[in-house]
Amino acid sequence: MQHTKVADVAVIGVPDALRGEVGHAFVVLKPDLQATEREIIRHCRERVADYKAPRSVQFIDALPRGATGKVVKRLLRKEMELNRDS
Repeated sequence: MQHTKVADVAVIGVPDALRGEVGHAFVVLKPDLQATEREIIRHCRERVADYKAPRSVQFIDALPRGATGKVVKRLLRKEMELNRDS
């Protein structure tokens, strides 16, 4: 969230053969701004321990939120599965 181009973000764990699970970030950018996956990951690695930084990034228009405003991570996991299968 500290990146100047990021409006919203959520991170989920995804299976990894070597580490068991790694982070995958869903990033919503601020209007009319662009960023790369590499830029976001580099930004994270400069601020948190390497193992805490996401290994992959997916840019989306909006995060799914429930009635209370919480991010619905099961919908993000479903999105990951759909992208993996296609």
